[in-house]
Amino acid sequence: MSKPILVIKFGSAAITKANGELNQLVMVEIARQVAQLYAEYHLVIVSSGAVAAGKQYIRNYAGEIAQRKAAAAIGNLLLLNKYAQFFAPYEIPVAQSLCERGHFANRDQFLQMKETFQELWDNGIIPIVNENDVVSSRELKFSDNDELATLIAVGFGADTLMLCTSVGGLLDNTGKVIPRVSQVNDVFKYVRTDKSSVGLGGMTSKLTFAKLAMRMGIRTIIFGMNESDGILRALREETGTVFVSQESVLSARNRWLGSGSLVAGRILIDAGAALALQNRKSLLAVGITEVEGDFEAGEAVEIVDEEGTSVAVAKAKESSSSIAQNLKTQNFEVANANDIVLL
Repeated sequence: MSKPILVIKFGSAAITKANGELNQLVMVEIARQVAQLYAEYHLVIVSSGAVAAGKQYIRNYAGEIAQRKAAAAIGNLLLLNKYAQFFAPYEIPVAQSLCERGHFANRDQFLQMKETFQELWDNGIIPIVNENDVVSSRELKFSDNDELATLIAVGFGADTLMLCTSVGGLLDNTGKVIPRVSQVNDVFKYVRTDKSSVGLGGMTSKLTFAKLAMRMGIRTIIFGMNESDGILRALREETGTVFVSQESVLSARNRWLGSGSLVAGRILIDAGAALALQNRKSLLAVGITEVEGDFEAGEAVEIVDEEGTSVAVAKAKESSSSIAQNLKTQNFEVANANDIVLL
């Protein structure tokens, strides 16, 4: 049988010091613990830290776009060299994979990436993944590496997604780690709005993508490296916060559609249509109140309810202009139930 897939994400705050230098003690621990999981899992490490590590080489660094890209170009080399150095004692080779948002939006490119990762695993190599900041456009960037890690986990059908945080898990109002979460919406109230000085995301980001992963059938664990065997113990659910996966029967294609595709437009629907979607019905034009964007048949669209909440992603059966012209037409199918993924 194929090994289960484990995706582990480390943010800048986890692997760099306050001055931006790579925290080699943490990276040594990552290699030691991951090496113990090497035989059991197909592993993916999603690692931030390139910009933080490289910015010290950019004169008068102020965080401007061009400076961030230049820092990433330097820092990615530093980052991968250190990972290679620390995995070498375990005779585990690593490879660099720099991803862009478009690699997930385009189904063919995504499948090529998936085949490449499988080839790496078949040869005993662990891919170290980061966003390709040097060429990624502002419009098509990942929101942060929590999103990148989640898209890999969902698209590849991972068993578990692990997101490292400096506080060791989701904390309640008393500062204690909440060990287990079944409904993410119930715990957003505990989120603090601050984030690290070197990272892009925070706990809100982690909860948002944990929610997506759970719905796609992936166990998600928020954990920390500030304690002994942080990765190994969190995987055994002895520490950190575990987000319980929900049963998912989505095909690989629909998992990709619901997580990785870039939407070309938005369709606003009424309460009746929203209820029909929940009952796994197709989307008909009579339930649509507004069409936003210019898209063609076959492109992905976001479906939004009356409260402005994204309820689904779908492959449009008709173009935006055709839908707009047929809003009052009975039995005019805009998206088939098989091409709709509820969020």
